[in-house]
Amino acid sequence: MKLKNDLLLRAARGEKTERTPVWMMRQAGRILPEYRAVREKAGSFITLATTPEMAAEVTLQPVDLLGVDAAIIFSDILVIPEGMGLPYEMVEQRGPVFPKTVHTIEDVNRLHITEPEIHLKYVLDAIKLVKQGLDNRVPLIGFAGAPFTIFCYMTEGKGSKTFSVAKKHLYADPEFSHLLLQKITDSTIAYLKAQIRAGADLVQIFDSWAGILSPEQYRIFSLPYIKQICDAITEVPVTVFAKGAFFAREEISQLSCSVVGLDWNMDIAESRKLIPDKTLQGNLDPCVLYASYDQIRLEVKKMLNQFGTQRYIANLGHGVYPDTDPDKVRCFIESVKEYSC
Repeated sequence: MKLKNDLLLRAARGEKTERTPVWMMRQAGRILPEYRAVREKAGSFITLATTPEMAAEVTLQPVDLLGVDAAIIFSDILVIPEGMGLPYEMVEQRGPVFPKTVHTIEDVNRLHITEPEIHLKYVLDAIKLVKQGLDNRVPLIGFAGAPFTIFCYMTEGKGSKTFSVAKKHLYADPEFSHLLLQKITDSTIAYLKAQIRAGADLVQIFDSWAGILSPEQYRIFSLPYIKQICDAITEVPVTVFAKGAFFAREEISQLSCSVVGLDWNMDIAESRKLIPDKTLQGNLDPCVLYASYDQIRLEVKKMLNQFGTQRYIANLGHGVYPDTDPDKVRCFIESVKEYSC
């Protein structure tokens, strides 16, 4: 069935669009009171993410309530280690915590390659429910964390400003590091392909902690594994979003992905020169949405003038912050639609 609104897919493929498509990272989340109601009913984040009916409900909310041009499945990048045999907990005010971590080759050997239809069936079931609920109105985005970002959590055991434990492994035990990264990569490819079979129209790779690596370390321990994923996913467009990896934009432009996401620290004109043959996505500072309505409109207009209206998907430079006023979010979305026509 043909999508009623395929702007995002056409932009991703580099085709002409009547206006710029717009969606936001973390659009299904705490900015919406309707989300908070479902979250309260679920009792915990993990229950919400692993209950297909609830995950589907909150995935659809931004489409119905905000008017975005795509849904993104409500899930978490850390389902991959869960599916590999390393479960995590979500602790209020602290974030994800892994009771056990991975530090030796023996630890890696105890993990398995994720079989998505068995270990992560709840995500695939949620995708199928979302596709029914969307009724071909807009595309559905699937996603996964980049292998290095997942490696950080599996070795550190929690969030960190420096991920010094993870980085120590890269220098002290590269054999272990490559073995774990490859196992994560194989699991991620299987997972993304399963998402596509379930109905995802486009997939995004989030390298959330790319910016903590030196350029050399990024070229050794992150880019080759993202490349494997991009080369393997040929069914739908792929977006690579590597936060903080301003130094790797030229290398990222050589990947077989369709879209490159920019964070708000990446200069737009410079990025167009470094990434000339791909669609760009981004990159408004999420804090702009704390400003007045007039200032939001002005900043959106400036952003669109710099990106241009073709080969471009409007987004924030990272996820929307949870205390953002939903009306300010609507202002951002409506401004993109108005100014990009």
